[in-house]
Parts: sequence; C-alpha cells; structure tokens
Amino acid sequence: MQQYLQNKKGLVQSVFDKVYSKYDLMNDFMSLGIHRFWKKNLINMMNPGPNRKLIDVACGTGDIGKLFLDSSNNNSSITCVDPNEGMISKGKEKLFKYKDIKWIIAPAENLPIPDNTFDFYTISFGLRNTKDLNQSLSEAFRVLKPGGRFLCLEFSKIQNSNLDFIYKNYSKIIPYVGNMIVGEKEPYEYLIKSIKNFLNQEELLLLMKEKKFINCTYRNLSGGIVCIHSGWKL
Repeated sequence: MQQYLQNKKGLVQSVFDKVYSKYDLMNDFMSLGIHRFWKKNLINMMNPGPNRKLIDVACGTGDIGKLFLDSSNNNSSITCVDPNEGMISKGKEKLFKYKDIKWIIAPAENLPIPDNTFDFYTISFGLRNTKDLNQSLSEAFRVLKPGGRFLCLEFSKIQNSNLDFIYKNYSKIIPYVGNMIVGEKEPYEYLIKSIKNFLNQEELLLLMKEKKFINCTYRNLSGGIVCIHSGWKL
C-alpha cells in the first residue's frame, strides 16, 4: 500500500532534516508530555525479560530503546533503525551510556537484517511516515523470530466526537508552535496531514493479518489519539 503524501520526492527526509535537533522538545510541547506515557504503555505491553533482542524501527532519538534497556536492567540488546542520519546522531548522544545498542541508517521497507533475528519489533510514530505500508510490515515479519512480537504505536482515530473536536482544533496551532520553537512551520503541517490520512484502527489490524501476523489486537490510548497494535509471528 503506497502512501501518496510520503512518496512525494524527498518530502519526509526533508521534514526530519529540519526538525531533528529539537525533535524531543517539540514532542513534549505537542503532546504536553503525554508521549512519554504512551511509550511506557508500549513497553508495559511488551513486558520484556532479560536477554531479549529488540529492533526499534523509525527509532528517532532512541526513546523506546532507552525504556526497553531500562526495563530489562540493561541486560538485553537493541538495534535502533532510522532513515534520518540526524536522528541517529541525536540518539547516539542521548544514549551514549547504554551498552548493547546498534545504530543503523535504513528505511523500514528495506532493513539490512537477516531473517528471524529479533524477539520484538517496535515502530513508534513511524509507520505512517513510510512510503509503503505493505513492504514495511513484510519486513517487520521477516526479521522477527518465530514467536516474535510486532508492536506499533501510532496516531489513530479518536473514538469520542467531543474529544475529536478539541483535538482537531488543537492540531491547528501545532504548526505555529513549530515555527516558534524550531523556526519551521511546514514539517508540522505535514505531521497533521499524515495523521489525518493514516489508516484507522481496524484497517491497520486487517493489514497486519494480511501480512501473516496472528493474534492481532489493538489498544486505544487517550481516547484513540494514539493506538498500540500488536501481532505475533507464528
């Protein structure tokens, strides 16, 4: 499934080239800090034990990697993957004290990873930025071990009409906040469009099943502003 907006030449790369230096700061402003709660929920759903291997795709500056290693007492390994070199650079700075982290610059659609490698695959606020959803999910399935688990944290569709009204109006100010903090308005206009155009909860669940994931479920957070999808590789 090709995504029209994301396939505009150089658009997504340009967006993250402009924002990576203040990416964490803007996440806190845009979500009022709630993104930290969402990410902790992802780790809690995963419930990783020691000696597990995680690949975190579209890793940004490494938030999921940090939470994963903290939850396993730094006794597991993680591969952080992102197509943006600036994001990887900021992640390395932020997580320099952590061991057992490998950093790879690559897109979700083409992971330079052998088959059947990881116990967990996570992608947080990155699936909607991929050019090809089908290929991204196929790659996720390929690199997981049999018995491995896929977890996706992503913006979704709000279930309550009143909350939806508030959120849509709040979203209109985000590009102006971005302009004040980052000096760029356009990346956050893209953000709002990409959220609006992305699949709803049931559509993503169906796509995961089509890509051979089993026991697929999802959990809405904050009324469906975001959602965690989960699936397993048999």
